[in-house]
Amino acid sequence: MERWFAELTQKKLKRGVHRSVQALECDIRAWLADWNEHPRPFVWTKTADEILDKAAAYCHRISD
Repeated sequence: MERWFAELTQKKLKRGVHRSVQALECDIRAWLADWNEHPRPFVWTKTADEILDKAAAYCHRISD
């Protein structure tokens, strides 16, 4: 889910200029409609073990 929000942010929110909340909502809804009509699976570039190892290292680093 977090990756999906990053995609929304990168593709639509950072590049857009919204003069109102209504304009922002309209832009997000249009992007959602397009996403749902043409879904694109995410391609993971790391294995699950690599991701979990990195998460474990981060948890260890911040727990001190």
